[in-house]
Amino acid sequence: MEDDLVALFAYDRWANRKVLDACRQLTAEQYIAEPVPAWSSVRTTIDHIALATEFNLRSLAGAPDDWLPTEAELVTVDDVTRLLERAYCRFEDLRPMLVPQWLNTLLTLRAIGRTFTLPRWAILRHIVNHSTYHRGQVASKLKRFGIEPSNTDFFWWAIEQIPQEQAEQNAEPELPTTGF
Repeated sequence: MEDDLVALFAYDRWANRKVLDACRQLTAEQYIAEPVPAWSSVRTTIDHIALATEFNLRSLAGAPDDWLPTEAELVTVDDVTRLLERAYCRFEDLRPMLVPQWLNTLLTLRAIGRTFTLPRWAILRHIVNHSTYHRGQVASKLKRFGIEPSNTDFFWWAIEQIPQEQAEQNAEPELPTTGF
């Protein structure tokens, strides 16, 4: 499970970078605008990804009182990028602790007005799943502004991790195509 979590966070970092790069194509007005009435802005959505990632990782690191910026302090895509990088540094600091005993230990945290008790592994997986969910929202919003977001599926990250020429030489016989 430890290696799987490391891979998931490498994927999450890769995918968030791609989304943030696409967000840099927005004008300042588009970045803060509601793409459709009652939809939150791109800024609000990527701020939420970064704030939730940092909140959860600082809780896992035992630093719940560390400073957490407000959305108002995350004005630019670069501000969000810096906060996510701080969060990913926290994950790197946690890597030596990613052993079954620590991962299965329950942690209680308070978020969104509720108290939750979960094993640490579930919180780590939630971080990646949460980002994936909101990246999909950002992709829809970017399309509304005429920006084609990069594909951030885990599948494409995994393909990038393996040199395809080498993989083809070592692969089993080809399976039939699925049509999608």
